[in-house]
Amino acid sequence: MNIDTELARTLAAVLDEGTMDAAARRLNVTASAVSQRVKSLEEQVGRVLLVRSKPVRATPAGMRIVRFARQVELLAHDVSAGFATSSPTSVPLAVNADSLGTWFLAPLARLSSRLNVTFDLHRDDQDFTAQLLETGQVMGAVTSTAVPVAGCRLQALGIMRYDAVASAEYAERWLAGGAVSAAFERAPVVEFDRRDDLQRQWLAARGINPSAPPRHYVPASQDFATAVHLGLGWGLLPRPQAQDGLDSGKLVALGGAHVDVPLYWQQWNLHSDLLDAVASDIVAEGRRVLFPAG
Repeated sequence: MNIDTELARTLAAVLDEGTMDAAARRLNVTASAVSQRVKSLEEQVGRVLLVRSKPVRATPAGMRIVRFARQVELLAHDVSAGFATSSPTSVPLAVNADSLGTWFLAPLARLSSRLNVTFDLHRDDQDFTAQLLETGQVMGAVTSTAVPVAGCRLQALGIMRYDAVASAEYAERWLAGGAVSAAFERAPVVEFDRRDDLQRQWLAARGINPSAPPRHYVPASQDFATAVHLGLGWGLLPRPQAQDGLDSGKLVALGGAHVDVPLYWQQWNLHSDLLDAVASDIVAEGRRVLFPAG
């Protein structure tokens, strides 16, 4: 089957932007032209490729076409690398919030200073970022999944280490009698969102009912750390976010074992100079700042 690359890229733009109108603005064509391209592609492959919801969603067949479009874009970048070009290549990547808030942006900044590239970051829990690779939405991902996604290759990054901490004022108010089970069942805890189970893991390991404490949900890494520093609740912070506060005495460690989350880099198993350069810098930075695995 010969798939028209312009039509495939249009489908990818619609999925990226969420609507036909937004994709039209990005591609500098009319919305009707975008709609006609998608319809032509669906007729060509004999499958429905988009669910016309808000935002639109790709069907399984559409996801395969989008992955093809992104691969073509990578290969086109490699071919044109030696030529002057005004259009940077967009590289969609998936990353967990705590990596994004601590170490992940530094290698991207270095890459953007020497390569004609832009980054489209998709933030999700490290347990779920691999799914974005499977659907073709991203080309590479920081994930906790140690098994390679089909069609991808994997490299170990290291361990993100989390410590249970609270502000000194919070500890004096809620844990003055000691860090005992009864105190933790009453003391407010901060969680990232309802899929965040790190605090629950820590409580369960200490024999404390993980469902008992009242909860605040703060779904952003830096804001989560700020909430803990301000005494909204206790929480598990990555070591880089906790260390200064612990050193200054503004934060206190609550004891118990730290929680280690192994992280991996997965990317499409496609030879591309651009994708390999992106992976090289990200893996090197991860191994520099994270705790070594094992």
